[in-house]
Amino acid sequence: MCILLIKDGDVYAPEPKGKKDILVINDKIVYIDQNILTPALNVIDKNIKIIDASKCIIIPGYIDQHVHINGAGGEGGPQYRTPPIQLSELVKAGITSVVGLLGTDGFARSLKALLMKARALEQEGISTWIYTGAYQYPSPTITESILSDIILIDKVIGVKIALSDHRASHPTVDEFIKVTSEARAAGILAGKAGVVHIHMGGEKLGLSYLFDIIRNTEIPIEQFAPTHLNKKDEELFRQVVEFGKIGGYIDLTAGVSGEEKSSQSIIPGKAIKRLLKNGVSIEKITISSDGNGSLPKFNEKKEFVGMSIASVSSLHEEFINMVKEENISIEEAIHVTSTNIAKHLKLDKKGEIRVGKDADIIALDKDTLKIKHVIARGKTLMEGEEVVKFGTFEKE
Repeated sequence: MCILLIKDGDVYAPEPKGKKDILVINDKIVYIDQNILTPALNVIDKNIKIIDASKCIIIPGYIDQHVHINGAGGEGGPQYRTPPIQLSELVKAGITSVVGLLGTDGFARSLKALLMKARALEQEGISTWIYTGAYQYPSPTITESILSDIILIDKVIGVKIALSDHRASHPTVDEFIKVTSEARAAGILAGKAGVVHIHMGGEKLGLSYLFDIIRNTEIPIEQFAPTHLNKKDEELFRQVVEFGKIGGYIDLTAGVSGEEKSSQSIIPGKAIKRLLKNGVSIEKITISSDGNGSLPKFNEKKEFVGMSIASVSSLHEEFINMVKEENISIEEAIHVTSTNIAKHLKLDKKGEIRVGKDADIIALDKDTLKIKHVIARGKTLMEGEEVVKFGTFEKE
């Protein structure tokens, strides 16, 4: 038995709970109250671990639903393929749950290798899932179909595809309906979300396919998880607002900084404020990092001119920006970085600090919001701002 007691933290579950102690046994939160007595716990286990969180706020661990955990890229040639991510990068970013995926390259990059990387990261300490598919249509799969991937493989919770992008396969609306229908049926049969995670590029097509399916089929709007929606295209933003107001989930991409990127995208915190002002519920907004993915640069002729790598730390940076710069409440910031994602992806044990949930917890400095401690499934991965659990082949 492993017992952890987090003492005297200011708990957000995501709603504010005030000063509380949190008792964790093995991988679950079992008790939340004021002044849980340590002597009584010592009778059960003298090796109880105690974390003093009196100068911290306590929030659920981040859930990042868009990370290229096994590498990405390739635009510009083989030398631009990004390497697999290491556990410590995710730990330092406060990410306790991650969904891995492929990107532009669904040919030379393997879904089987992606699955094995997800399994490795879970054995090393965090919770992991993946999407089948990639940018292309027909979708690459591990088994013979999207349906069987989602039904038969525990870690596959949906399918990835790209729309409105010059690197995509440009499926017809009927082909896109087939992908969505297959994911929908598989999700029902497997008891999973079966979401269609959609890379949205900048072409004029926008969200038109999604509106077409919503109008002409009985597929629920929650089946879609379109991402990269904080683009500075006013027509697309109007579509995004409409999509959110009728119940669709809106995923924004973190890490919008620098002159080139900020000229094309809206900082998530500012996008959230615009969405809320236009009547979109905070419960329908999420943020992901696109972490460890390639950030290719193209000129006006769509010619490749350079490459950089997206950082998973951008998710926490956006959390700080939302609270410190945009005056978004801590509760709302938790919703978009954890709680809403868990709900949409049907990760029932994640996204909240409640009895019976997985002990995925971050302790942040009250003043700076800097990450002090990271606990994933009851195990301490970061303590006192220092990573204490590394990946198998990392140097400690």
